[in-house]
Amino acid sequence: TTAYDYLEDKIGRHNYQLATMALSKLALALAVAPSAALVAPSAKAASTKLAAGKLDEIPEAENRFTSRLATQEGFCLDLPGALAPMGQWDPAGFTSQASDNDIRRYREAETQHGRVAMLAVLGFLVAESWHPLFADVSGPAIDHLTQVRQEYPAFFEIGALVIGGLEVNRALVGWAFPDSREKAGVLNEDYYPGDVGFDPLGLKPTDPAEFAEMQTKELQNGRLAMLAAAGFLAQELVNHKPILETLKLLILLDDSEISKNLGINLPTGDIPTLELELETSAKDTFF
Repeated sequence: TTAYDYLEDKIGRHNYQLATMALSKLALALAVAPSAALVAPSAKAASTKLAAGKLDEIPEAENRFTSRLATQEGFCLDLPGALAPMGQWDPAGFTSQASDNDIRRYREAETQHGRVAMLAVLGFLVAESWHPLFADVSGPAIDHLTQVRQEYPAFFEIGALVIGGLEVNRALVGWAFPDSREKAGVLNEDYYPGDVGFDPLGLKPTDPAEFAEMQTKELQNGRLAMLAAAGFLAQELVNHKPILETLKLLILLDDSEISKNLGINLPTGDIPTLELELETSAKDTFF
């Protein structure tokens, strides 16, 4: 009986060790499997080539994962505008399946909207402080058009005609004549998006590299201006105050918060009053 018990105990321990080793291998396999699924399909082939070849010859792996900042040849017809840190930015894939004409139209729209936005931002900041044309027009810029239409209705119609004329000229310069259904919305082959021939100061560079750099600067400033103009419009719709007044109130509020946290009393205004000024269209008492 003693020998039988001893043998049974040895067999039980051996089976326990085998089961433990099997569970350890299973756990290791489950831990490695998710990470192996993230490896590019070419990794196995590349390692096989490396093992069969020389150690100092590292083969080029196929289908490598590329960085978001890596440049793609032919992206957006190689038009200027891609700049670090965003790189070739097209998260929605608008240009992935677009035709050459569609891409050029996208760039035309982006350039023209950027130019209008830059003028709009400048108009917000200047006209709200001092209107160069109408001294009696005041308040937030979102109300200026209404005031001009009420006081000087002829100016509004003249401005509309001027803008319409500029748009007709752009259409004649850039777009092919739509003498057939297929040519509707087609740009001329020799038309560069945004180049309507308006350069009274002769700033357009003749060197292609300098021209690409200048257009990239224009696009970047236009993109920023579009965001700024949208922010200006939204902010003035909320509190109905000129942008510079809102900025001053925000600076005073921030200064008051810092003074409160530091435990000092500076003449920057009490926080509840500043918050009320920011949130309502009440008449400002600080300026």
